[in-house]
Amino acid sequence: MKALNTAFEWIAKVAYLNLLWVGFTLLGLVVAGLFPATAATFTVTRKWVTGYTDIPLFKTFWKAFRQSLVQSNILGYLIAGMAYILYLDFLFITVVANNYVMLLTIPFLFVTILYLLTAFYIFPVYVYFDMKVIQVIKSSLFIMVLNPVPTLIMALGMFGITYLLWHFQGLALFFSMSLISIALMMPAKKAFNKIHEKKMHHKSQALVEK
Repeated sequence: MKALNTAFEWIAKVAYLNLLWVGFTLLGLVVAGLFPATAATFTVTRKWVTGYTDIPLFKTFWKAFRQSLVQSNILGYLIAGMAYILYLDFLFITVVANNYVMLLTIPFLFVTILYLLTAFYIFPVYVYFDMKVIQVIKSSLFIMVLNPVPTLIMALGMFGITYLLWHFQGLALFFSMSLISIALMMPAKKAFNKIHEKKMHHKSQALVEK
C-alpha cells in the first residue's frame, strides 16, 4: 500500500511539473516562455535525481524560470537556429542537389545525428553547471562523445516517450516535457558523475607523482 501511494504521489508530481511547463510556456507567449520553462523543468528534475525529492515544486520552478529567462532563451534559439540550418540543408539536398543526393546524404545524416545527440545534453548541462552559453554547447558535445552508453539510454528513452505520446496524445498535457526531462537527466547525471570521477582520479594520480 505504501509503494502504491508513493507511485501515485510521483505520478502527481510529474503531471504537475508538466502543467507548470505548459503554463509558463504560455505565460511567455511561447516565444519568450518555452526555453525558460524548459530550463525550469530540468532544474526541478535535477533536484529530484540528486536526492532532493521534497522541494516545493512551484517555488523551485518559478525561481528557475526567472533566473534563466535571458540565458535560456539565447541558448534555446541558438539550438533552434542550428536545427533550422539543418532543415535548409535537408531541403537543399532533396530539392536542389538531385545529382549529388547520395554523396551529400551521408555527411548530412552524420551531422544531424551528432546534433540530436548533443541536444540531449544541452539543458542537463545548462542546469547542472554554471557555464556561458557557448561553453554549454561545447561541453554537451564533449560529454556526449565520451559517454556513449548514457547517450544511447537517452536516445532509447526519447524514442519510448515519443512512441507513447504518439499513440496516447491525450497524455501530452500531463506527461511530455516532464517525462523527457527525467529521461534525459538521469543518464546525464551518470555521465557527469563519470567525468567527475575521472577528474578526481587524475588529480589523485598527479598528487602521488608529486
